[in-house]
Amino acid sequence: MNRSEAEILREYGPFPGVEAVHGVTHDGEQVWFASGDRLNALDPGSGETVRSIDVAAHAGTAFDGRHLFQISEKQIRKIDPETGRVLATIPAPGDGGDSGLAWAEGTLWVGQYRERKIHQIDPETGAILRTLESNRFVTGVTWVDGEMWHATWEGDQSDLRRIDPRTGEVIEQLDMPAGVGISGLESDGGDRFFCGGGGSGKVRAVRRPKRSRHP
Repeated sequence: MNRSEAEILREYGPFPGVEAVHGVTHDGEQVWFASGDRLNALDPGSGETVRSIDVAAHAGTAFDGRHLFQISEKQIRKIDPETGRVLATIPAPGDGGDSGLAWAEGTLWVGQYRERKIHQIDPETGAILRTLESNRFVTGVTWVDGEMWHATWEGDQSDLRRIDPRTGEVIEQLDMPAGVGISGLESDGGDRFFCGGGGSGKVRAVRRPKRSRHP
């Protein structure tokens, strides 16, 4: 396993009226983050929040190319980002204990915090398709270029882990500085991860390591 220190590229926030950051996603241009009673769109260039949607937003957030998905207690809501309207609702697998959310391969991937699990679920029904185990509290999930990453947060230690999506084996680990937690994770599709900062009320950009290419 490759292990190194995470490189924080930029910090955003804290933001007015935001006590904590929960889920984080990226729509190709803006970073969306969940802050309890609303979803907020952040311009990563200016660092300004440009709009918000009033919706219960207690945990993970995802984007499928057209719609936002937001965990709200025991449900996952599918939201039109243009109008803010909730289009559909499915049950969340964790019965209130879910943390991370990502979209990949036409399905949703849901992190379960205290259960230390990641579930792949059907976005239409919420049915669990398969489950990966972690040995740490899971606080975020993302996919980029076929790589699966998840965030952990236990005590005052947080890290980002690239795992084998078939076995859950940790391939690479980026350690955050002590006391800097991650409460939501999404890739921008390039060389940055966006990480929610929990009760700090911040969002942080972390450098994604360049993949070592084997001949």
